Amino acid sequence: MTGRRELLLLALLGVLQLALRLPSAASQSFIGINYGEVADNLPPPSSTARLVQSTTITKVRLYGTDPAIISAFSGTGVSLLLGATNGDIANLASSPAAAAAWVAAHLPASSPAVSTVSVGNEVLFADASLASQLVPAMQNLHDALPPNSSVKVSTVNAMDVLASSDPPSSGAFKPELAAALDPLLAFLSKTGSPFLINPYPYFAYLSDPRPETLAFCLFQPNAGRPDAGSSLTYTNMFDAQVDAVRAALDAKGYKDVDIVVAETGWPHKGDPDEAGATVENARAFVSGLVSHLRSLSGTPRAPGKSVETYIFAMYDEDLKPGKASERYFGLFQTSLAETYPTGLLRNGTAGPIPATAPAPAPTTSAATLKPTPGQQTQVTPAQQGSTAAAGPSGICRPGPGTATSRGTTTACAQPSAAESSRASSMLPIIAGFPVIALLMFT
Repeated sequence: MTGRRELLLLALLGVLQLALRLPSAASQSFIGINYGEVADNLPPPSSTARLVQSTTITKVRLYGTDPAIISAFSGTGVSLLLGATNGDIANLASSPAAAAAWVAAHLPASSPAVSTVSVGNEVLFADASLASQLVPAMQNLHDALPPNSSVKVSTVNAMDVLASSDPPSSGAFKPELAAALDPLLAFLSKTGSPFLINPYPYFAYLSDPRPETLAFCLFQPNAGRPDAGSSLTYTNMFDAQVDAVRAALDAKGYKDVDIVVAETGWPHKGDPDEAGATVENARAFVSGLVSHLRSLSGTPRAPGKSVETYIFAMYDEDLKPGKASERYFGLFQTSLAETYPTGLLRNGTAGPIPATAPAPAPTTSAATLKPTPGQQTQVTPAQQGSTAAAGPSGICRPGPGTATSRGTTTACAQPSAAESSRASSMLPIIAGFPVIALLMFT
């Protein structure tokens, strides 16, 4: 009898330990990071793979198919989002055999877990000549996958696929893109693949550098911005941008197509005219985003489920051209140290801190906001008479972007709050454990 009780007690202890671990592990399954390589000082891929394992990040997006990087993640439990480059599209679309050769070369059975392949990056704006070949390339690649493969095939889109996004309920795709977007959306729906999008609240702030806009973009306390079309209120720009895309998909009849944020981030350094590119603001955005995702609150239009999100980027990339901010999105330095605390390390880091707003800069035109490769504009400047220009109740409008590389929400939930929520959910189990143990020994 004593032996049986001891075995039952050990089993209960094991279940309790597993239960205490599960909420935390599950809550991280939607947080990923972008691993760019436009630099000449990056650590070896094996070091990066170990660094990712020291965090709660479980997904990595690559912009290509570097075999050394793919191999480094083998056996780590980290899933990969691979990129077939824009230059691959014509070949992939040319014949099923070309697609089969690509799959054989880049998705061998011994590869680490690959969740998704993105065929091209912002193709509709990077190279309009490829638009008609995009879906044929995706179809050929999908057909070349092994039977019952779980790998999804999609493509990354710039926010300027939207004709309207202010307020989020007005989200709609540009009619002139219908010839390319309609077959793309049909393909995603048919194959159960996600719509990949690149929202950047940072560029919203660049076009409207008011303190209240900064707070709205950084998950800081703010008055909220009501959407009269949906009777929902938004407390952060990230949700507003994602829900504008959700509204556009719903309007097209594709409520079944999930959204995945393929890139979002905030630079920690920039040129003097790049409002808000500071370490303090980058930390506030990233830690606020991580806390928001962990809260599982979702967005006002799709509450209760956090959108899968890849944060840009793993490291600073010193060879990127253009504005200084382009080179300073890294969450980690090439020394493998954190650039600033994000709350992503397994041993814990600090949560969000107050943001610092620079002196208001002149409203920038859409032309001057045109980004360099790897950067994109997400929000058009506020126009006179627009909601965005009217004050805090407006929502900055996701807008032009031409990059070729890279329920109710809580505005500023702290990581500790998320941890408290998980701990609270375990209280009934913990409280019940002594009772169960007592019953076993009576």
